Order: sequence, then C-alpha cells, then structure tokens
Amino acid sequence: MKQIYLEKVVLNMGVGRSGEVIETAKRALEQISGKKPSSRNAKETQRDWGVRKGEPIGAAVTIRGEDAVVLLKRLFAAKGNRINGRSIDNFGNYSFGINEHIDIPDVKYEPSIGILGLGISVTLTRPGFSIRKRSKHKASVGKSHIITKQEAKDYLIKEFGVTIV
Repeated sequence: MKQIYLEKVVLNMGVGRSGEVIETAKRALEQISGKKPSSRNAKETQRDWGVRKGEPIGAAVTIRGEDAVVLLKRLFAAKGNRINGRSIDNFGNYSFGINEHIDIPDVKYEPSIGILGLGISVTLTRPGFSIRKRSKHKASVGKSHIITKQEAKDYLIKEFGVTIV
C-alpha cells in the first residue's frame, strides 16, 4: 500500500485570449502528447485584460497510465533531467514549465504553430488515495499515508533518473 506511482501528467497552455490562438495551442498540445486537448474557460471577468467570464483562454490535456510515463521522460529530457526540489509540494505533486515547446524531443517546429510555452503538473499517488475522491463515504488520507516531499524526490530519482537541484 506504500508503493508510489504516477497518477497523471497535465499539460497546460494559457494564452489569455480566445480565437485562433486557442486552436494553435490545441494543435501544439496534440503534437506533444498525441491526445486531444480541451479548452479552459475564464472563471471570472477581467476588464483590464479584455477577458470575459466563460471565454476560452487556454488549452489543457491530461495523460494517464503508460503514456504519461513515456511523456514525462521526454519532458524531463527537455529540461536536461534536472528538476528544482522546491517545486515539489508536501503532497507529492510536482510542477514545472517549459519556455519553448520545440525543446521537447520528437517535437518539430511548425511555422503555423510557432513557439509556445507550457506548464506541466505531475501528480503522484498511492493505493487508497481514491477515498478522498469517491462519491460515497469520502474520507481524508491518513498522515502516515500521504506522500512526503522526500518520498516524491526519491521516486522521481529512482524512476526517471533526474537530478534534483
């Protein structure tokens, strides 16, 4: 029950406005992940930025299973297999960004897409974590079962061969 595994990898491109740039971000995410991305809508109106509530302002795709492991290896390779230890939270989640999506191996430059940055969120889990998400009899995960920062670091070093800075 203490075994840690990769639950999901979420790729997110926030472009800040709707229109053609959303479709461009979706094409870039599909090129990176091989999965169909979805658009993300604004939660509230920001008049200064010209954003209205409900308007699409970004695109995201969630990858799970073996595809997530293969993709995460490519993403770490784009960062030189070096990660910042301060980006790991106290629940086993890790987030980082890539400034140019063409740095990812097997992604070629397309003039119609251009160069875009993206944010990546990695979620680690253990068996039994589903008790906090299920619809009936929700419960919290016990203190001794939560993934600590050090356990997450050890898992990433062992499974993906990264160095922590």
